[in-house]
Amino acid sequence: MKSLLIYMKDYKKECVLGPLFKLLEAGFDLTVPLVTAAIIDNGIGGQDRGYIMRYGLVLILLAVVGLVCSITAQYFAAKAAVGFAAKLRFALFGHIESLSFAEIDEIGTSTLITRMTSDINQVQSGVNMALRLFLRSPFIVFGAMIMAFFIDVQAALVFVVVIPLLAVVIFGIMAISMPLYKKVQGALDTVLGSTRENLTGVRVIRAFHREKEEEAQFCEDNEFLTKSQLFVGKISALTNPVTYVMINVALVVLLWTSGNQINAGSLTSGDVIALINYLSQILVELIKLANTIVLSNKALACAARVESVMEVKSSLELHNQFVEKAGGKVVFENASMSYKGALEPSVSGVDFTANPGETIGIIGGTGSGKSTLVNLIPRFYDVTQGCVKVDGQDVRDYSLEALRSRIGIVMQKAVLFKGSIRENLLWGNENATEEELKEALEISQSMEFVEKKENGIDSFVEQGGRNLSGGQRQRLTIARALVRKPEILIFDDSTSALDYATDARLRSGLKNLSYHPTIFMVSQRTSSIRHADKIIVLEDGEVIGMGTHDELLKSCEVYAEIHYSQYQNEKEAQKGGTVLC
Repeated sequence: MKSLLIYMKDYKKECVLGPLFKLLEAGFDLTVPLVTAAIIDNGIGGQDRGYIMRYGLVLILLAVVGLVCSITAQYFAAKAAVGFAAKLRFALFGHIESLSFAEIDEIGTSTLITRMTSDINQVQSGVNMALRLFLRSPFIVFGAMIMAFFIDVQAALVFVVVIPLLAVVIFGIMAISMPLYKKVQGALDTVLGSTRENLTGVRVIRAFHREKEEEAQFCEDNEFLTKSQLFVGKISALTNPVTYVMINVALVVLLWTSGNQINAGSLTSGDVIALINYLSQILVELIKLANTIVLSNKALACAARVESVMEVKSSLELHNQFVEKAGGKVVFENASMSYKGALEPSVSGVDFTANPGETIGIIGGTGSGKSTLVNLIPRFYDVTQGCVKVDGQDVRDYSLEALRSRIGIVMQKAVLFKGSIRENLLWGNENATEEELKEALEISQSMEFVEKKENGIDSFVEQGGRNLSGGQRQRLTIARALVRKPEILIFDDSTSALDYATDARLRSGLKNLSYHPTIFMVSQRTSSIRHADKIIVLEDGEVIGMGTHDELLKSCEVYAEIHYSQYQNEKEAQKGGTVLC
């Protein structure tokens, strides 16, 4: 939590004024029983209406001033808590953005969402309550006990006994419940992860008719969360009945003791009422303090979870070196990469050179390391051995901005953002002209469906591109990459949703680009890469074949097997080549 307090530095004034006004309110609250006692003894007892009116106005004044102090304290506390949470959330989001894919994969998306939302909200509530009540409640408890001694020492001994007993019960329940609250928060993570998985995979679940199984699994996770919350809730619920029994027993003892003293003439009725009020204040404030500590401990637990993410360091060593565009030559030198916790490398000992303007095809079976290989170029992951060079310089020596500004990448999963088609394309280059946007749409074969829309390029795109087909989303993500006019263009199996004819027109358009980027084309279809300058065949992360299409058909059994599985005989393969050129 200490490392997070830096985000409170702009709210030092609020952190002082909030508790200060709460203490002022507490001071007025401690004065009320004395004024009440005076009204009872002198006003009501002496039948002095003027006295009652004067001190009644004093009570109203105390209430009004106390209310103003309370509202002012709440304002400063809320301002500090909300401002702290906003800065913390902003810092956490920025830190997550700085992490590599390796750390994000390890932590998990659902966990990061929980930290950004639920955990920070809990921290905000904890800070708010702490600023308001952590000083006020102890001040009231000990202040009431001291005021009781001023009224009557013998009666005040009841306070000396009951306060420690109440504290033991309240804080004992709190000590039991706090570890359970941490388990509840962990169960919430599980439910959130299950929810996210089901919502993102709803089409697959329905396609395989697995709704009942997923409902059963979700119900199991949710039931565990519910039982955990109910269990800890039942323990926490003991606070009120146990403390009220104790306070009522103390009240009986106080009345019995005070009654004898009233009969003896050493104590007045107003004093007894004041003592009862102080006893009630102590009970209320102890419960408030306990709830504040419970909430604060939950906030500390959540703060520790946020802090654990903030302490994760990116595996990427960042540099500030910026190199002017030089051509787009990419060299892999004995490059190997292992995911964290993996027993074997996903890519091992890769050596090849992609010269500026060349098209490199990458093919292999599922899990052969194709995506991992191309993800090493923009440094989504770093090599564990060897190096990857762009224009003669190790990619680890570039600043991320300098490196990635030279690369256009189209991911396997086509991701579009809520807004217009134009706004999505401008992600590639926010300064792109209308002609450049049109060129990108035409080359990506997107213009044919964009023109048919009522608003054309300004048509609305829903979050994730839900109002577009899979092929349309892929073509728009390709257009977005082309708008950047990168030196290096990476297609990570990003034409899988395109039919053969559209795929062929796209490849033809790429050849006729006004600039000549180095293209990496990852694909499962040999038709998409057969005319590449160089084709790399991967198996279990190792390069088992490299050459042109015709060379690999003769020399690489895996490539030939992939090709002939798509074309039943050489005649069909030749026919496919003619059609798709």
